[in-house]
Amino acid sequence: MHNSLDVPDVLLGQLGNRLQHALRALTLRDQKAVKAAAQTFRQNKNVDIESAITELGVGEVLVSLLTEKGQPSVVDRALIYPPQSQLPPLTPEQLDQVVKQSALYGHYEKVVDRESAYEMLKGRAPQAGAAPAPTPGGSAWQSEAGSLLEAAGKSAVRAMGTQLGREIIRGVLGSIFGSTTTRRRR
Repeated sequence: MHNSLDVPDVLLGQLGNRLQHALRALTLRDQKAVKAAAQTFRQNKNVDIESAITELGVGEVLVSLLTEKGQPSVVDRALIYPPQSQLPPLTPEQLDQVVKQSALYGHYEKVVDRESAYEMLKGRAPQAGAAPAPTPGGSAWQSEAGSLLEAAGKSAVRAMGTQLGREIIRGVLGSIFGSTTTRRRR
């Protein structure tokens, strides 16, 4: 956290894990910020938090984390461990070494090329274009009529859904901007 005065109280009240870097108290406002930040930590009898905040050096931080029960731990000074990464990509040898050191090594090396949903649907497409098969006890005409009714029903539901969606959007936008679009149309 930078200066606690820069963050609204509503947000500050929701913070659980806290890392406080150094604050410099150069002005009266800064001094108040240091005092406020120090008072919001769970106190540690071995750390003078207000002084520590102004004395922290590069890589140092005050830390308070949530316990397993969700309670803040007492504050303590800590050193931040620098990142152990690199900017350029790994060489093939480095990548191989990292993969072999992984706890998951041996579980995911086998390549599996399962049939995708696209491939399954593509395989069914020629069958869908064929003439409808007669249903038991009925004719091909009845099967085709049922398909037409089903398609008409889907189209009607889609049209109603689109109209309902428009009305919902109008209502939401109207409540945001202070008037509804339906009032303007009348």
